[in-house]
Amino acid sequence: MENAKQLKSLALAYMGDAVYETQIRQYLLEKGNVRVHELHQLAVQYVKAYAQAKVVQSWLDAGVLTEGEEAIVRRGRNAKSGSVPKNTSVQAYRHSTAFEALLGYLYLDGQTERLDELIQQAITIIEKGEE
Repeated sequence: MENAKQLKSLALAYMGDAVYETQIRQYLLEKGNVRVHELHQLAVQYVKAYAQAKVVQSWLDAGVLTEGEEAIVRRGRNAKSGSVPKNTSVQAYRHSTAFEALLGYLYLDGQTERLDELIQQAITIIEKGEE
């Protein structure tokens, strides 16, 4: 999509949420998990707002993101959605929106190699946190 940068942050996050959840589901299936209830419980550990917020903070602290990616993250973090899910803080929700916006942007911009790289990093960061 040639105008991915022009989309609103929440539209990018909408796409990023779907892309990330699909990748996580595939990752869990490839690991050999097949019971649907178990798959759902495992997937939640990767897609919940606190996990995504931790990943974004880790990327920012480590300087992993390009200047352009950091700009997308800032836009996503500052987006006003009007509501926050009851099981998360406003800060975690904003950071998770930033995470999803970045993934949505990369997907829509056709940067699949970078998208895959960041998703792999996200999985590693989340799994390290569970140890």
